[in-house]
Amino acid sequence: MSDLFARAQELATDAERVTAAKLRNVTVPGGQTIGLITLDNGEDHTKPNTFGFGSLLALNTAIDAALADETVDAIAVTGKPFILAAGADLTSIQSGGADAVRTIAELGHAVFRKLGDGGKPSFGFINGLALGGGLEVALHCTYRTVMDSAPALGLPEVMLGLVPGWGGTYLVPNLLGADKAVTLAIENPLNQGKTLGGRAAFDFGLADAVFGGVDFLEQSLLWAGRVLSGDVVVERPEIDRGAGWDAAIERAEGIVAAKTGGASPAAKQAVALIAGARDADRDAGFAAEDDALEAMSRTPELLASLYSFDLVQKRAKRPAGAPDRSLARPVTKVGIVGAGLMASQLALLFVRRLKVPVVLTDLDQERADKGVAYVHAELDKLLAKGRSNQDKTNRLKALVTGSMDQAEAFAGADFVIEAVFEEMSVKKSVFAAVENVVSPECVLATNTSSLSITEMAADLEHPERVVGFHFFNPVAVMPLLEIVRGEQTDDATLATAFGTGKGLGKTTILVKDSPSFIVNRLLGRFMGEVARIADEGTPVPVVDSAFAGVAPMPPYMLLSLVGPAIALHNNETLHGAFPERFYVSQSLKRVVEAKKSSFYGPDGALDPEVAALLVQPEHPVVKSPEEVREQTLSALADEAQRMLDEGVVAAPEDLDLAMITGAGFSFWNGGLTMLLDIAGISEKVNGKRFH
Repeated sequence: MSDLFARAQELATDAERVTAAKLRNVTVPGGQTIGLITLDNGEDHTKPNTFGFGSLLALNTAIDAALADETVDAIAVTGKPFILAAGADLTSIQSGGADAVRTIAELGHAVFRKLGDGGKPSFGFINGLALGGGLEVALHCTYRTVMDSAPALGLPEVMLGLVPGWGGTYLVPNLLGADKAVTLAIENPLNQGKTLGGRAAFDFGLADAVFGGVDFLEQSLLWAGRVLSGDVVVERPEIDRGAGWDAAIERAEGIVAAKTGGASPAAKQAVALIAGARDADRDAGFAAEDDALEAMSRTPELLASLYSFDLVQKRAKRPAGAPDRSLARPVTKVGIVGAGLMASQLALLFVRRLKVPVVLTDLDQERADKGVAYVHAELDKLLAKGRSNQDKTNRLKALVTGSMDQAEAFAGADFVIEAVFEEMSVKKSVFAAVENVVSPECVLATNTSSLSITEMAADLEHPERVVGFHFFNPVAVMPLLEIVRGEQTDDATLATAFGTGKGLGKTTILVKDSPSFIVNRLLGRFMGEVARIADEGTPVPVVDSAFAGVAPMPPYMLLSLVGPAIALHNNETLHGAFPERFYVSQSLKRVVEAKKSSFYGPDGALDPEVAALLVQPEHPVVKSPEEVREQTLSALADEAQRMLDEGVVAAPEDLDLAMITGAGFSFWNGGLTMLLDIAGISEKVNGKRFH
C-alpha cells in the first residue's frame, strides 16, 4: 500500500486544482462526535471539486486522522456549497497514460474504501452535484443523505469511454440490485448522459434520507446522530441474485447493442463488471474495475472521449472568433415575436436564466395569453417537483406577460427574438415591423434553422443589429446555441448575443451565415444520403440498423422526432443551395403530403401506411448495413471538409462540439470528425485526416 501512495505522490502535478479535505469534529445532540470532512477546491460552484492524485491523497490524510482520533465516533463527508464532487480530474491524469490511470484507479479504491472498511460508521452528505467518483465516495459510506435540490447524481463514465472505476459497478448492484445498477451506470449514460436530481436519487435508493433548505448539513448531522444512537434504523432491500440479476444483464446487453452497436468497449465492459459483481467479494470486484479502467485507457475511444471532454469543458467556454465580451450591451428586457410552442419555450428559458421581463407577442391577445399560460404552467411544474419555491415562482411569473401591441410590448427591450414560421418573407416583415418600435441598439435575433441572416436583414435601416440565434429542440435540454453572423452584423451585436447565450447557460459557437449553419447542414447531408439509399431499394429498417454507435438514434427515428415536414424543408433549402449533393427524397415528400408524423407505429415497427407510400424502384439496389454506414459517413466527411474550406466554422473542433451538444453525437466517438479519422474515412474521402 505504501508503494501505491508513493507512486501517486510522484504522479501528482501542479496541473491539478487540488480539492482540500477539511476535517473538523462536530458533536451532535446525542453526545456523539462526528469527524466531518468537507471537500473544497477553493473555487465557486462553477468549478466543481474533482479527484486527482493530490486530492485523493488529501482525502486519505483526513480519513486517517479521523480514524485515529479516539474521540471521533463516526466520519462524514460532504462538499462545498452545491457540490460534492464531479469525479476524477481527467485533465490532470490524461497525460500519464495507462500507468497513471491504473494508479489512480487503485488509489481511489484504497482511499474510498476506508470509509466503509475503516472500523467506524460513515456518512455521505450529498449536498449537491455528485457524478462519477463524486457519487462513489458517498456510496462507500455506511449511510447517505441527499439534498432534495441537488442537480445531478449519476455514474456517467460509459458516456466518456470509461467505466465507473471507484466502486460503482460493485457497490450499486449489491446495494440496490443489478437492474438499478444497469440504469445508473449504462442506460442513463447512453441516454445523453441522463442524471438524477436529489429527490429522484432518494426515490431511486441512492440515499437513506432526503432534506432540503439551507440547513441541509445541520439536518443531516442530526439524522446521523439519531442513527448512531439507534433511534433511526436504516433497512436495505433484499437483492435478487438469481433470475432478477440475469434479467438485468440481459436488459443491459440489449441497451448496449441498440445504443452502441457494439462499438463502445466501455459499455460492454460495464455490463461484464455488473454481471461479475453478483459473486465477487469486494476485493475481487474492485480489482476488476482497476483492470477494466486500465484496459479502457488503451482504447481509441478513451482518447476520443478526452478530446470531447476538452471541447465541452474548455472550447465551449471560449468560443472561437467571438468578439471581446466588453463590447456586449446589458439585456434588461426581452421581447419574443410569436407565442407558439417554440416561442413559449424560449420565454421560459429567458425568464428562468436571465430573470428579466419577457414579453410574448402574437397576432391576437388570446394567442399571446396562451403562450404566457404555458410558461406559468411549466413554472408551476418546477415548483411541484421541489425545484423552485413559491416566492421565486411568483416573481418569475410576474416577469412574463403577453400582448398584441408590439409598440407597447417592446418599449425598452434590449433583445427581441422572433420564433415565427420558417419563411423568409414572413421573417423580413416581422423584423421590419419590430424595427419601427425598438431602439436602434436593440438586438434583433432570429431563431431560424436554415435561412440567410444577411438576406433577412438586408432591407432594414439597421441591419448591423441582426444576428442568428439558433436553438435546438427541446430548448431547455439541448445545450447548443448557434450564433450566426450576417455580413453586416457588428461586433457589439455579436458580443451581446454571446453574452446572452452564456447567461442562458448554452454552449455557443460562432457560425458563418451559410445554408442551415452547422448541425442542420450536416444532418441534412446525413439524412439526404440515408434517404437516397432507402429510395434506391434498401429497406428502411436495414438503413436504420446501420448507425448504432454512430448517431444517437436511428435516422428514421430521428426524422420522426424532428418531424418529417421540418426535415423536408431543411433538405429542400439545402438542395436549393447545393443541388448536386443534397438529395430530396420522393418518399419523404409523400409522407409529408399524407401528414404522417412518424415512419414508425406505436409498436416500434414501420407503419404499414408509411410503407405503402415509399418509393418502389424498378431495379432496387439493396445495401448491407456496413455499406449503408460507409456511404453515409463518406458523405459526411466530404461535407465537413467543404464547411471548413468555406469557413463556416473556425476548426474541426467546432463541428464536433456542435454535433455533440446539438445532435447528441457520442463523446466516445469524439463527435464527428474524430470518428471519421478513427474509421479511416477522412483519408479515403479527403486524402487527409481532420486531426
